[in-house]
Amino acid sequence: MQDNNIFIALDFPDAESVNSFLKPFNLLEKKPALKVGMELFYSEGPYFVKQLRDAGYNIFLDLKLYDIPNTVAKSVSSINKLDVQYLTLHASGGKRMLEAAVQNKSKQLKLLAVTQLTSFSEQEMQKTQLTQVSMNDSVKHLAKIAYQVGVNGTISSANEAAMIKMATEESFLRITPGIRLLGDDVSDQRRVMTPRKARENDSSGLVVGRSITQAVDPLQAYQRVLREWQEGDVQ
Repeated sequence: MQDNNIFIALDFPDAESVNSFLKPFNLLEKKPALKVGMELFYSEGPYFVKQLRDAGYNIFLDLKLYDIPNTVAKSVSSINKLDVQYLTLHASGGKRMLEAAVQNKSKQLKLLAVTQLTSFSEQEMQKTQLTQVSMNDSVKHLAKIAYQVGVNGTISSANEAAMIKMATEESFLRITPGIRLLGDDVSDQRRVMTPRKARENDSSGLVVGRSITQAVDPLQAYQRVLREWQEGDVQ
C-alpha cells in the first residue's frame, strides 16, 4: 500500500476532466493513489487506466464485482492485465465467488471486499435486505468470510474499522470511504468520518472524493487530508 494510504476517488465523467484535475498532482514526487470507479471506467475503458499507470499512479479499480463465481474468476483474470493494485468486489457474492476471485488474481493485485455501502443507514439496509441483523453484525459476518478465503481487506465505513480489525487481524486491510473534511457537505453518504477520526478508529486507508475533487484548491485539500491522517486534525 502507498505510504500515505490515501486514495483519491476520481469521480469524473471523462479523461479530459481527470487530466485537468491531475495537473498539480503530476508534479509531486510521491503521487497519490487513484480510485477509478464505474463511471470513469465505463466512459474511458481499460486504455485510460493504463495511461494513469504509465504516469506513475497506483490504481484502485472500484468495479464492485458481483456475479456467479465463473464470471468473476474470468473478470479478475482480465483485470490482471491492467496492472492495477486494488480491485473491489461485493462480499455478499458469497464464499465461492470470493474464492474464485482469489484463485484467479495476480500476485500483485489486492482484492477488497465491499461489506455494506456507506450510503446505507441501518434502517435502509434492513429494509432493502429484509433482515433484522444489525449493520455491525452484517459487516462483521461479511468481513470474516472475506478474510477466511484470502481476500486482502474490506471496503466499509470507518465506523466499522476497529470491529473488523478485532474480527480478523492487523494485516487485513480496512479501507474506508465516506471520508469528509470537517465542515464539508456529506451529500448522499450516511456513515461518514473525518480523516483523523478514521485513523483513530483503526482504518488502514482512506478513500476521499468530493472533499478533494470539489475543493477550490484540490492539491491543498489533499495535503490537508494527509496532515489530518498523519498528524491529527487541522483546524
